[in-house]
Amino acid sequence: MQQHLLGIEKLTPDEINTILDLAESYAVSNRERKSIIKPLLGYTQINIFFENSTRTQASFEIAGKRLGADVMNIHVNSSSIEKGETLLDTALNLNAMRPDLIVVRHPNSGAVQLLSEKVNCSVINAGDGTHEHPTQALLDALTIRRRKGRLQRLTVTICGDIAHSRVARSNIFLLGKMQNRIRLVGPTTLLPKSFKELGLEISSDMKSGLEDADVIMMLRLQRERMDAALIPSEREYFHRFGLDQKKLSFAKKDAIVMHPGPMNRGVEIDGMIADDMTKSVIQEQVEMGVAIRMAVIELLISKSRKRK
Repeated sequence: MQQHLLGIEKLTPDEINTILDLAESYAVSNRERKSIIKPLLGYTQINIFFENSTRTQASFEIAGKRLGADVMNIHVNSSSIEKGETLLDTALNLNAMRPDLIVVRHPNSGAVQLLSEKVNCSVINAGDGTHEHPTQALLDALTIRRRKGRLQRLTVTICGDIAHSRVARSNIFLLGKMQNRIRLVGPTTLLPKSFKELGLEISSDMKSGLEDADVIMMLRLQRERMDAALIPSEREYFHRFGLDQKKLSFAKKDAIVMHPGPMNRGVEIDGMIADDMTKSVIQEQVEMGVAIRMAVIELLISKSRKRK
């Protein structure tokens, strides 16, 4: 592992497998409620989220505490940032407190990279703009591996708002490194042309995109990042690109359905499918989020110990 986890793009397949293997052991101990050695006793973790979050922030907090760390959450709306403090000054001030790890989510792509260059501790990117969300891709990978028994040679279809999705970007990098067949499906207005250069299969037809898929990843429609009306209406969007029983029938019978959350039921996915535990692994994704973040935190901290 490197000093920081800022994205999937620079990770090697061996590094990805190391994270997944450690996370698997934590997934088992978490599910069985086994007590674990607290490797981070005496270490300090700061979570600072410049965007709203439920699952990611909560799971990072739980992960740190289960490892024994002292975890502090900084709420942006009640911090000096609201008074005009810049990201650079925030980074310098946090660094002066000598934390061991900072977890950051920011609405601007590249902001977490900038912060990491100004601090002496490890930094985890919890999502920056439309750039990357590495721990989401890792928890998705762990979920797939647990359900499918492997993470190679699968057909994975990512559907929806590809253009604004940091989750899609991180998953494309990870699944590509692990030798999977990746398809992107969505409205032409939400399909970046740049992804064609990566050799991905791109389509605006759900039937051909879902045909014989092993894994279906539905994405949230991110209206807050859209500068214009890129879809006619939510009703029309669901009719053409929302996952319902008819569209699901195009995939393999044992296909699994994923969604990073938060879900818009009846827009991206039919609620009946989301709640069908024989197909949907959405709750397992949330569960694996804690295990993955425990693994990433431990590996980064152990790396920093060696540097010291």
